[in-house]
Amino acid sequence: MRLTPAMQNFILHWGEMGTRWGVNRSVAQIHALLHIASDPMTADEICEVLGLARSNVSNGLKELQAQGLVKVSRQLGDRRDHFTSIRDMFDLVDAVIAARREREFAPTLRALDAVMQEAEADSTPKAVKDRMGETLRVMRMFDDWYADFSRLPRSVHLAVLKLGAKVARFLPGGKQTE
Repeated sequence: MRLTPAMQNFILHWGEMGTRWGVNRSVAQIHALLHIASDPMTADEICEVLGLARSNVSNGLKELQAQGLVKVSRQLGDRRDHFTSIRDMFDLVDAVIAARREREFAPTLRALDAVMQEAEADSTPKAVKDRMGETLRVMRMFDDWYADFSRLPRSVHLAVLKLGAKVARFLPGGKQTE
């Protein structure tokens, strides 16, 4: 595969985005390459195109597979694994959100639960407990909303996304949008 300047810039930017999201730059670049590749790629092809070490690519592919962002397939007559990114953008975004929730949001909820239990047993001032409790309640509310929303069919997701802020006019006290 020969990368055009636009393809190189896409991969480089995806790598930068990955570092901002707490993902290794090389892992994000591997994902970007597989995302734009028209055909499945082997680990050796990825190494060649991106100029990365084989061990780096192997570890990156394992990480991407664990997150559900990359799938492996086999081809007749070829013993090597071939990798592709999730092709459907909706499924890709959903997988990213789910992985980030598990890696970042859920552990924070568990930690806040533990902190609140600890605060009930020690001399933490009421105002501080109230503030921490409000933080936990709001975060739980968003997490519960996400869990409920994620179970809805894609057609509902798309309808809500297309509605955007216009959904407020259907809610009590919501503003009229123009």
